[in-house]
Amino acid sequence: MISEIINDADERMHKGIEALRKEYATIRAGRANPSVLDKVMVEYYGAPTPINQLANISAPEARMLVIQAWDKSVLPAIEKAIMKSDLGLNPSSDGIVIRLMIPQLTADRRAELVKTVKKKAEEARVAVRNVRRDVNDHLKKLEKDHEASEDEVKRAQDDVQKMTDKMIREIERVLETKESEITQV
Repeated sequence: MISEIINDADERMHKGIEALRKEYATIRAGRANPSVLDKVMVEYYGAPTPINQLANISAPEARMLVIQAWDKSVLPAIEKAIMKSDLGLNPSSDGIVIRLMIPQLTADRRAELVKTVKKKAEEARVAVRNVRRDVNDHLKKLEKDHEASEDEVKRAQDDVQKMTDKMIREIERVLETKESEITQV
């Protein structure tokens, strides 16, 4: 019973870190990365569709993305969706492919992005701590209902705390990596 609770907590904490990594992948750090377009939805036959389901996205150069649609008729819709997004990119199309030039980040924009990634990291830390709190509450309830001994609960709480500390360190590592990626000129 207790091992199931701990395994569930571990899984939930890992999901929080994975969500943070995915979130960071969509933050533009001055280098061309196809994942910055992950959140951009294109109106395709009346349904919002992710660009990566409509086209091949590649980064042939450090500061350029090339979008090659499988259906050429969707190119104007892709262009429109990119311009409406909050990415601040201007697509240029030649009727066959769309090119996106990734501009150099300004110092202000870098500072703003660093603030954003720190906020996202704090949200991930809070999520991990919430999992810890939920598990500890559950363990205390087991002890109160005499389904687990005080020693078992104490041991499990120590394990959960070690797991939480490990996850927080991982979040810090992911944050440092993204921060250095943003601040590199």
